[in-house]
Amino acid sequence: MTSPLVIGLLLGAGVFFVYWSFWPQAPAPESGPRRSGFVVELRDHLNQAGYASITPNNVIVGSVVLFLLTFAIVLALTRVAPISLCFSVMAGAAPISLVRMRARSRRNKLRDLWPDVVDNVTSGVRAGLALPEALAQLSTRGPEELRPAFAAFAEDYRTTGRFHDSLDRLKERLSDPVADRLVESLRIAREVGGSDLGKLLRTLSSFLREDARTRAELETRQSWTVNAARLAVAAPWIVLAMLALNGRSLAAYASPVGWVVLAVGAALCVVAYRAMVWVGRLPEEERVLR
Repeated sequence: MTSPLVIGLLLGAGVFFVYWSFWPQAPAPESGPRRSGFVVELRDHLNQAGYASITPNNVIVGSVVLFLLTFAIVLALTRVAPISLCFSVMAGAAPISLVRMRARSRRNKLRDLWPDVVDNVTSGVRAGLALPEALAQLSTRGPEELRPAFAAFAEDYRTTGRFHDSLDRLKERLSDPVADRLVESLRIAREVGGSDLGKLLRTLSSFLREDARTRAELETRQSWTVNAARLAVAAPWIVLAMLALNGRSLAAYASPVGWVVLAVGAALCVVAYRAMVWVGRLPEEERVLR
């Protein structure tokens, strides 16, 4: 004979499934590689920084090795695990931070070069060149920083003859929001005929110059905020490193209270730095046309 407990469980399960059926189910994830996430973002930063031959896995492995090496060295010198952990976390984050800084610096530099790229393409189209040829000639006439990417595009197009596939690979090499807009404009122009391509490119060039000039003025005015945030965050850790020269002053950090003090201090530094950077730094463009 069935027990009342089993009957109650079956009834509860039935009521739950009836309730669940009224809610729409999330669609199944699409197949194919994900286009977001830390690894994809790091891949873009490596491309933007000019380190296309380095993979995200190389950077992550290097960060882990640097973390472990720094932890072992500082622990051997200080005999205090909390301090060793703090400095090893900083060392482990250094490779990724350097890649991001290099990518940001190079993006700012290329922002002033993209209008010249658009002007060169416009001149080539007005001279009667086809779009692939107008892009390929940037490998010799374009800005020095961008010539390798367009030389690779020219080689791709000569090898395959597939304009759209070559554009996709060009976007992947550059990994730049401005390059995405230029590439998609050229792709649409080729598909629909491109009778207004010259006007479109002139408008894009004017917009890019105005955007670069505005961002340069704002960044000049707000750079002091970012520099102040870096100095304010670095100062207490520099003092801690100087204290590490005197072993007797580090004994307090080996206690549970020392763990708490360092943890709270590190959390406050991270929150304060992120807040200062959020206030003082202009938001970066996202690759919405990836």
